[in-house]
Parts: sequence; structure tokens; C-alpha cells
Amino acid sequence: MAFWNKKSDATENPDAPQKSSGIFGGIRAALQKTSQALNTDIRDLWKSQGELVDDEFLKRLFAVLIKSDMGGDMARQIRDRIGKDFRARKVDFSEMLSIISEEIRETLEQGGTAIHRAQSGPTVILVVGVNGSGKTTSIAKLAYKFTQEGQRVLLGAGDTFRAAAVEQLTIWSQRIGCDIVTAGQGADPGVVAYQAAQKARDEQYDVCIIDTAGRLQTQSNLMQELDKIRRVIGKNVPEAPHEVLLVLDATAGQNAISQARGFSDAAGCTGIVLAKIDGSAKGGVIVPIRQQFDLPVKLVGLGEQMSDLAVFEPEAFANALLAEPS
Repeated sequence: MAFWNKKSDATENPDAPQKSSGIFGGIRAALQKTSQALNTDIRDLWKSQGELVDDEFLKRLFAVLIKSDMGGDMARQIRDRIGKDFRARKVDFSEMLSIISEEIRETLEQGGTAIHRAQSGPTVILVVGVNGSGKTTSIAKLAYKFTQEGQRVLLGAGDTFRAAAVEQLTIWSQRIGCDIVTAGQGADPGVVAYQAAQKARDEQYDVCIIDTAGRLQTQSNLMQELDKIRRVIGKNVPEAPHEVLLVLDATAGQNAISQARGFSDAAGCTGIVLAKIDGSAKGGVIVPIRQQFDLPVKLVGLGEQMSDLAVFEPEAFANALLAEPS
């Protein structure tokens, strides 16, 4: 599947992102810790082949769902549906998993998952997040995926606070085979963003991905800087940035919700890249983020390899989240 919301000319490329069946396998492997914890906790509710649905059972179910980091709204939604459909009846384990998966899938399907593409000229993607979220690596993976689809990619090294960040992104660009715009340490990140957007427009790149310095959502001055960066990008490329992707570390759990709250308004985020789900038992945290902030998950990081980045597919994710251990 191509990242674009239009069909890519390179979809026949054998190196292009995997089809749904392959993505399910990758997501299932990455979500192993999350699904194992959730399955174990839900299975512990059963004393026999079928469990009578009463107030006590629903209370215990709600507690298990809350523990999974999928949020109070989704936990109540699932509890209330189980109570409505099975009150005073027995429900078996597989039925329970099917209902939970369906409720999660329907919620995550809202908003779409494809990367929005400019109608003309370069598509500009601004990437934001806190330090250590996996932002730079996610940018490299995204650039790699676009180049594999035959897109001409330009990077903008906007994290000018850390020389190491510019160096790291430069090394990635060389490995991937894409170009990069850099500036010295301490340079105005808005200038880097402006120059990258200008170069992408003038030299007819397909995609321009601009990095930003990692910052805490509580640092108001730095959050205001993101608004400035967005505005200078638009001076060179109308309607840009076309996507503002917030990289969240899946291992952050509930802290990721606080990050989404801070960034979604200040940076005008349009979607989420959920990184490091292979190292977390808290993959369910994307559900409350989707519900509370109306931010669709666009991409998920499935591992450490350059190819371990997939377009988010709600059905595959929901199935993998509840998959029984093999």
C-alpha cells in the first residue's frame, strides 16, 4: 500500500510497503507484548467455558480494559455493549475478543490513514515530538519508504539545537539516497524550514520532510516556535505543511496522551506516528488519543529496520491487539 491517498505509480515495486496480510503479521509481532498482557487479563475473568454477564463481571471487565491503556471512554463503550448484548447471559472468551476488536476497529477507522498529498508541487511534512520519542528514526524510515515508491525526497534538518541531530539525519539521508538541507548548530530552525520548502518547490521534489527539535509540550516558547515554522513553510509552498505528524513513543503509555494534548493545538497536528510498539505493552494508548484529540494514526513503527514502518490499518491493528498468543 502506498502512503499517498492517491494510487502511486510505484505500487508494483516489490520493495514497496506490504499488503494487508503482510502488515497484519508485522503488527501482530510488534504488538505481542500488548496483546499477551491484554489476553491474559481478559482470560483471567473466566472461571469456566462461559461467564455470566452481571454487574460484578462488568466491573471486573472495565478494570481490565482500563489497565490496558485504551482509555476510560473506550472501556465504558465496550463494557456497556457487553452489558447490553449479554446481560444475564453467558459470554465466551472468543465472543468477548470479537466485540472488543470490533469496537476498537470502528473507532480507529475514523479520519483515514493515508498521508495527504499536495494537489500540485511538493508535499511538505512537518514532524514534531518530544526528545527520545523516535522522531529522527521515524523520519528516516518515512523517507526510505517514499524513495522506495519512486518519490524524490528532500529532508530539512530543523533540529538545530543539537549538532548530533543534524549529523544523524545527514547520515540517514546518505544511506537512503535523498537530499538534505542543513544549517549550523544554533541556527534559526524557521530559516531551515523556509529554505527546505523553497528548494523542494524550485527543484521539483515530490516530498519534503522537515525535522524539528524535540521539546516538551509544557515548553510554551518552544511550542510557539512550531507555529512560526508552519507559517514560514507556507510562504514557499501554498497550503503547506500538508501533514504535521506527531511522533509518539508507544512505551510512554498515558504520558503519550499528555503529549498529544500539548502538541495537537500548538503544532496543528494532523496525524500520529506511533513508534516503538514492538517494545511496549501499552499499544492500546492510541485508542484514547484517537477519541480525545481526533488525531488519526497514520503510521506505526514495527521494529528497528528501515522497512519497519507501515501505514496504519485499523482492522489489522485491532485484530493483532486481541490476537491470542500463538
